[in-house]
Amino acid sequence: MVLVIPLSNRDGPLFRQVYSYLRQAILSGDLQGGERLPSTRDLAEELAISRTVVLLAYEQLLAEGFAEGRRGSGTYVTPGIGSARPARPERVVKLPLTRFATEAASGWTRVSFPFRQTALPYDFAYGQSDLETFPLEQWRRLLMRCARKVRAAQLDYGSASGSERLRAAVCAHVRRARAVRCDASQVLIVNGSQQALDLIARVLIEPGDRVAIEDPSYQGTREVLRAAGARLCPVPVDRDGLDPAQLPGPARLAFVTPSHQFPTGAVLPLSRRLALLEWANQRNGAIVEDDYDGEFRYDGQPLESLQGLDGGARVIYVGTFSRTLFPALRIGYLIAPAALMPALTYAKWLSDRQTATLEQHALAELIESGAYERHLRRVRRRNTLRRAALLESVDKYLRGKVEMSGDGAGAHVVLWPLRRVSEAAVIAAAAARGVGIYGVSGYYLQPPPRAGVLLGYNRLREGQISEGIRRLRKVLWHDQARQMQ
Repeated sequence: MVLVIPLSNRDGPLFRQVYSYLRQAILSGDLQGGERLPSTRDLAEELAISRTVVLLAYEQLLAEGFAEGRRGSGTYVTPGIGSARPARPERVVKLPLTRFATEAASGWTRVSFPFRQTALPYDFAYGQSDLETFPLEQWRRLLMRCARKVRAAQLDYGSASGSERLRAAVCAHVRRARAVRCDASQVLIVNGSQQALDLIARVLIEPGDRVAIEDPSYQGTREVLRAAGARLCPVPVDRDGLDPAQLPGPARLAFVTPSHQFPTGAVLPLSRRLALLEWANQRNGAIVEDDYDGEFRYDGQPLESLQGLDGGARVIYVGTFSRTLFPALRIGYLIAPAALMPALTYAKWLSDRQTATLEQHALAELIESGAYERHLRRVRRRNTLRRAALLESVDKYLRGKVEMSGDGAGAHVVLWPLRRVSEAAVIAAAAARGVGIYGVSGYYLQPPPRAGVLLGYNRLREGQISEGIRRLRKVLWHDQARQMQ
């Protein structure tokens, strides 16, 4: 038998290449079950390699059961492998799928991502942190210091609920900054707010349960609820946010973004907050408050959290560091009534055991030292300047052409054209002029009443914002008017 095995110095150890070739030949049936393999000496001579290389390859085949040795006879392909199975053409194997897998296949196509493969000079991407302002060097030093100080025992599995130090630091910060009422035992550290939403759905939702959700709403929330089998009950959002008078009676759980409704940017006033809490009390229900960018408010003092108004009895509070620090950190937190903590912690343990240890220690030190709040003040100052440039530019170039919502907080706004336009056409025309804007229609469960575009501004400089809006004027007025005629 002559075997022609292509070998290359670039494809890893030679014995692995010989082993991989023989293994594939056996599985494909090119080498039949019971067929004798060349002796190690003969194969080494044929390939002009060391016999030791062939011996190592054969030993691996023997160890994995692809070959068997017969004393005084040689090495043979194990019977029953490869050719013992009837040859058949390549085919797509259809595995049995769960309801979640079926839903996920369609859900992935519904999700909108504010990222572009081709960079645009004036990209108003939203939902991102201000990486330019982030103190990267300080973060590097913190990680190095934590790595030097860590004990070997701390590298073992830790608590599923998170580092005690970080939980205490988060608790102190949100009590001070967002008027959240809690203690450290009610804080669960998670891998971003998306995991918090997933854990809440696992613990509180049974398939078929009715759940109230803002319309429009964050797609990550919507898809988590769909995956959990919930029956979504959309509640319309107006300029003051979710209308509690339209909350469905059968639902006992509501997901809301009261501090800066996503995506419209509406801020829920006190009267509606109280009505929302009363709805939950009457139905023995719960409210999930996603405070994704509650740290950023520009008109007056930041509004206190809904959780603080409730006292923590019926509100589960979700927060994240992805918007204030950087998304790849993947650390968020949820704060829940004490009675729910065992179930939520168990769900977290089942999901991934725990959040990364060193990053938790570094983040705790960043908060404890006051550096985190100093960073927040810097980001607010930068966002204030960017927001001012945006408002001035919209007033200068788009007055009478659009309405704006969401400019009082957060780091994005929505522009609502005053004349009938095609959202997709506006986005495409803007991109042709180097301006990245994003549609709101994908966030609605029901057909949107009108077209709108999202503009994030925390990664652009003031000059870029002004020029981007100037270019957008031509898109919203001239180009689109012609397309709609």
